[in-house]
Amino acid sequence: GMSLSAGSSPLHSPKITPHTSPAPRRRSHTPNPANYMVPTSASASVANAVSQPPSTGQVIQKETVGGTTYFYTDTTPAPLTGMVFPNYHIYHPAAPHVAYMQPKANAPSFFMADELRQELINRHLITMAQVDQADIPAVPAEVDSYHSLFPLEPLPPPNRIQKTSNFGYITSCYKAVNSKDDLPYCLRRIHGFRLVNTKCMVLVDMWKKIQHSNIVTLREVFTTKAFGEHSLVFAYDFHAGGETMMSRHFNDPSADAYFTKRKWGQHDGPLPRQHAGLLPESLIWAYIVQLSSALRTIHTAGLACRVMDPTKILVTGKTRLRVNCVGIFDVLTFDNSQNNPLALMAQFQQADLISLGKVVLALACNSLSGIQRENLQKAMELVTINYSSDLKNLILYLLTDQNRLRSVNDIMPMIGARFYTQLDAAQMRNDVIEEDLAKEVQNGRLFRLLAKLGTINERPEFQKDPTWSETGDRYLLKLFRDHLFHQVTEAGTPWIDLSHIISCLNKLDAGVPEKISLISRDEKSVLVVTYSDLKRCFENTFQELIAAANGQL
Repeated sequence: GMSLSAGSSPLHSPKITPHTSPAPRRRSHTPNPANYMVPTSASASVANAVSQPPSTGQVIQKETVGGTTYFYTDTTPAPLTGMVFPNYHIYHPAAPHVAYMQPKANAPSFFMADELRQELINRHLITMAQVDQADIPAVPAEVDSYHSLFPLEPLPPPNRIQKTSNFGYITSCYKAVNSKDDLPYCLRRIHGFRLVNTKCMVLVDMWKKIQHSNIVTLREVFTTKAFGEHSLVFAYDFHAGGETMMSRHFNDPSADAYFTKRKWGQHDGPLPRQHAGLLPESLIWAYIVQLSSALRTIHTAGLACRVMDPTKILVTGKTRLRVNCVGIFDVLTFDNSQNNPLALMAQFQQADLISLGKVVLALACNSLSGIQRENLQKAMELVTINYSSDLKNLILYLLTDQNRLRSVNDIMPMIGARFYTQLDAAQMRNDVIEEDLAKEVQNGRLFRLLAKLGTINERPEFQKDPTWSETGDRYLLKLFRDHLFHQVTEAGTPWIDLSHIISCLNKLDAGVPEKISLISRDEKSVLVVTYSDLKRCFENTFQELIAAANGQL
């Protein structure tokens, strides 16, 4: 049962002409629904089959096209008698595992379509934001190959002398569009930095190779004078709507009240509890899994994060974390005298683990004051009272000096089965998003139908014929448009039914044989046609417009 020509029958391939040999066709990984309800072996051969017993249920077929005979293997299973699939597009109901999905306690809610839609709209709005050059002249029109710069944080004053506490330089951040690929990126500018040696680009190339779901990818580093002075610019992927962990969780001054010093004899306030001033433990573990995963990838690549800080960790959506500004310290603190640029990475990796412990402790206390040296004992007491021993042991392990080199893999036993909880939450969220995507697939198809129909109806003139849209096939489509949108009740009031519009458009798209009555506006003529006739008129008319637009008429 060997096929003499690789590929399918030319009559079943719309992209192959009869004048050429059929080209190989890549098999689709999407299963055919008929495959689930067919017998294991074919019981009957198909017409035009070679008189040869089929092996393993496959049939050798031949077809002659243009004097050439093609042999091919028919692997299409024969459907069972009684199998009926809809010949038109429909909106299927939600899958049971999504319809009956209930949010778990202490878990973020991902189950509101309106919430997801609003989040996407906000991201789109931020991505398309621009500035008025007249109001903000300090923002240049172009920087290297980037344009349409938009400040993502307040710009520092021109005469500012104070440096940032993180990098030791004045920094600013912009959203910009790359003219090479027309995609938005985030530009982190280091003010007044002159790059004197390009040996550090070895580390930049290593960072550019890291792709991780919890790391903001570094794309390129370049120098520029577009801002009026020497500047070093780091280009990262842009994640619209992201906010720092600092602004999400540590922006409330009252949260530090438990750790602030009090006068002699003044009693402490009420002890913070989960859901009453402290974060739920499930959220903290979700953050730990993501941050430890990012550190594991960075350390495996032979690099160190060095920016494990609440001001450099982005939060998008509910609980999605991304480590931002990676690679900046490697360039700013690069030592030209070092023969091996990776010599100090092991030391920096140990510092990453301490920084991770400080972030987790700050989250557990819901206060940055808890990680100060004088408050560590009080902070650990708060963790012991409110959280599990695993979380306490993890914090102690990360913050305590060890006699050996530690690895981020050492905390995996402390995370334990909570990793499966995060995996389950991610897959549940994926199910919900796929369900929403299935709806948008149908919406996009119906929009294309309406767009095509709108280009045909009421066209004032075509090929110098002012009556083109009122005659022939176009007249049927005009009446169908009235049937869709301009129905009235017996009292003469508008009859608006979205299900009627969707149902009629789906039947038009599929070309079902169902008949429909189209009434003229003067109600003197009634035309009875099928949806298949309307589809033929629709496709022929639109192809006529396309041919005229391409200059083929």
